[in-house]
Amino acid sequence: MIPQEIAETIVDPKAYAQETPVDEAFTFLRREMPLAQAEPEGVEKFWAVTKQIDIREVERNNDLFHNGDKSATLTTIEADNKVREMMGGSPHLVRSLVQMDNPDHMDYRRLTQSWFLPQNIRKLEPRIREIAKGFIDRMADMGGTCDFARDVAFLYPLHVIMEILGVPEADEPLMLKLTQELFGANDSDVNRSGEETQETDDFLASIQQTIGDFITYFNDLTEKRRASPTDDLSSVIANGSIRGEPLDHFAAMSYYIIAATAGHDTTSNTTAGGLWGLCENQDQFAKLKANPGLIPNLLEESIRWSTPVKHFMRSATRDTSLAGADIAKGDWMMLCYPSGNRDEDVWDDPFKFRVDRETNKHVAFGYGAHVCIGQHLARMEMRILWEELLPRLESIELNGTPKRMESSFVCGPKTVPVRYKMQ
Repeated sequence: MIPQEIAETIVDPKAYAQETPVDEAFTFLRREMPLAQAEPEGVEKFWAVTKQIDIREVERNNDLFHNGDKSATLTTIEADNKVREMMGGSPHLVRSLVQMDNPDHMDYRRLTQSWFLPQNIRKLEPRIREIAKGFIDRMADMGGTCDFARDVAFLYPLHVIMEILGVPEADEPLMLKLTQELFGANDSDVNRSGEETQETDDFLASIQQTIGDFITYFNDLTEKRRASPTDDLSSVIANGSIRGEPLDHFAAMSYYIIAATAGHDTTSNTTAGGLWGLCENQDQFAKLKANPGLIPNLLEESIRWSTPVKHFMRSATRDTSLAGADIAKGDWMMLCYPSGNRDEDVWDDPFKFRVDRETNKHVAFGYGAHVCIGQHLARMEMRILWEELLPRLESIELNGTPKRMESSFVCGPKTVPVRYKMQ
């Protein structure tokens, strides 16, 4: 069993906001207990999978380790019981690709997968570049200071995915607000209640209200797209079918929600985190300025460095073994992505932000059948932003202390104040 203090740290939203306690906890686990069981107070016992080779092994065997049988994200025993009561036995408030196993997972993924293939997103590049230039022009007009997270990183990927979905620009602030409420449910700066600590009933009620607002919005959009289909992603979801049957309401709403949240939030976190890394490592900024050909390396290092998705959970479908440990049927597994992306067996100097890493086989997008469907779009968005920003950026540094969101699930910078000179 993992020492209790370590077990509590790796599930603590505040620890992820500080980052250092989590880094230290995972470093200890990789060295001393790379695969061991944790039982934080009020949480079902689970295996913490901290080495990258073991994370990949679990994700590669998606029929052996399921997403959907238990909650796909960390939750308390009390919250899990209440969700199952509300959802007729299901542990999921929504059922998106994240909560699915085959055959449903592949069938539902196939519905939109072609939209996100490299050969298809290339046609979006001119428009994405236009959007990027607009945000960089606005940054140049802000007098040499801004909050890069709030003024650029949050809004640029949001605008891209909302155009793809067919959501009007006027509704983008609502989509950002709901996304932050959902992923930042533990953070009083962004959650619906504004409270730091909530009872389980209040916590679940606030999440349900946020999901309800998403559903209300996308119900209306679905009706419009069924009456008058267009060439956007919402029309694909609204009029989609699985095995010859139209998507049921719950499936369609879940699909919209994952597209409207994960479709921008993780890219925003990575973009803000990458700039934060450059500001704290001016030698790396100088290296990038001298050689813009390193932009692809910067992207992968920013993704590794930020690792916006902190974990997903899996459960074993039968007795098996992993890394010499006996895993019983039904055992819960926590895939610890920040740990996998700091694994000393994979990277030299893993705690150093370096834009010239020649190989960067991170697991920030997941691995195997559940690898992020939008990874190629995310990379394109970030590449274009840096290609447009870097030539105009003469210097940049922090202009205050950045802060991260409090979350043990999806977590990234919520503020990155900077001072800069631009052409």
